[in-house]
Amino acid sequence: MPINPPEMVAAVDLGSNSFHMIVCSLKEGTPQTIDRLREMVRLASGLDENKFLDEKTQARALACLERFGQRIKHFPEGSVRIVGTNTLRTASNAVDFIIKAEKALNHPIDIISGIEEARLIYLGVSYSLSSNANLRLVMDIGGGSTEYIIGTGQDPKEKESLHMGCVTVSNLFFKDGRLSKDAFTQATLYAEQKLEPFQRKFHCQNWDEAIGASGSLRSIAKVLFAKNWSNNGITRQGLEKLVLHLSQCQHTNELNLPDLDPERLPVFPGGVAIVYATFKSLGIEQMTVADGALREGLIQDLLGRINDQDMRSVTVQALADRYHTDKKHAVRIKNTMQFLLAQLKENCHWAMNENCIQFLNWAADLHEIGIDIAHSQYHKHSAYIIENGDLAGFSKQDQLILATLIRYHRRKFSSTWFNALPSPWSELIPYLAVILRLAVLLHRNRYDLDLPNFKICILKSKIYLQFPDQWLIQSPLSHADLIQEADYIKTAGFKLDFI
Repeated sequence: MPINPPEMVAAVDLGSNSFHMIVCSLKEGTPQTIDRLREMVRLASGLDENKFLDEKTQARALACLERFGQRIKHFPEGSVRIVGTNTLRTASNAVDFIIKAEKALNHPIDIISGIEEARLIYLGVSYSLSSNANLRLVMDIGGGSTEYIIGTGQDPKEKESLHMGCVTVSNLFFKDGRLSKDAFTQATLYAEQKLEPFQRKFHCQNWDEAIGASGSLRSIAKVLFAKNWSNNGITRQGLEKLVLHLSQCQHTNELNLPDLDPERLPVFPGGVAIVYATFKSLGIEQMTVADGALREGLIQDLLGRINDQDMRSVTVQALADRYHTDKKHAVRIKNTMQFLLAQLKENCHWAMNENCIQFLNWAADLHEIGIDIAHSQYHKHSAYIIENGDLAGFSKQDQLILATLIRYHRRKFSSTWFNALPSPWSELIPYLAVILRLAVLLHRNRYDLDLPNFKICILKSKIYLQFPDQWLIQSPLSHADLIQEADYIKTAGFKLDFI
């Protein structure tokens, strides 16, 4: 455990249907849930045909987040994890909404990929269940996406995220609550088509038990139990009876289903269609419903970061192995960056920032992975892999930050390239990139020879390097590289002086 771990942690899931928050106290490092909040926001319903999130839906969502923010606003930095899922992945104006949402919550929001969402869901489910050696299929239906994961213990082995959810399917086939047998048939077929490419991978032959992990699945299980259609979670026979009941009604108001939350009624048919299609396509006969879900997975992932077991560092090392990087060279660069940062900590606040140091070290480990594709322009290949890969533990913003740092560790350098980064990284990354560039430049010969005991100082946009007498004369290649580097970084508004 760290010296001063937080007393409480929190996780917030900004889903496409509901917003969830869980608050836990930490006793001897073990989380104990002390508070849960949930509000049905239906974020996905606010997207128009151009994926623009309308003002009315934004206002409803922000009002919810203001209430959530009252609970966590004063939690210390690093004790709250907030993620946005499918709707915030796809909304064309997501950035504008996130700025307002972060102000309401007073904590940063990460947008995660569908595959990362699947990993975190599995982590939450596995934590809530007793550990066993069974292979599990875990299914989670959100408002805009549905995740499927096969894993054992706490290890997810196969992960997929499909672009269909209870809100989107309900809006497509059961608009304004209208029901019909034909509409349900079409909705089921739509879900089966989405599943078709992954049918073999997730078929019942490949796992021992099926686990459901979402509000939609819990609602279906409750309805089946209340109607006496199933007393063992969700069963194929129980689903058939529920589907028949839905097909015989003309509107959701006629369903008259006990134990179904009225708030869930508008999206209930879409969820049932996805579950029914999944049971048919994957050969499922019975599914147990678990309590754990994305927010519990976020808590576990956050505890890993607090306890220096960050999944992102595991991913970085796996990538370094996969792309055969020169690990000795990465160590040289990290040691030199540490030497530079130690001198800068008095004048540059970012030199002591643990997040900044972490991203610099990851960049040192991964800046050359693109060489496995092509040596020419390898920094661009490296950045592309980082920005577009499914990297466990990383949010989309994390990947963009790391990719940008790697992309501009050499050659051309312009301040305008950093404007797309979220605050405060748009201001920090140019400085971090300069540190990485200098460390790479000074180790261009890739020898294990120690560098001289030189000095660095950065005052706003001016960078001063002072080397021992005669060193630059005795190192003409490094001298030439520094002259060229001064010209490169001048376009970003930096002035490099060295003697």
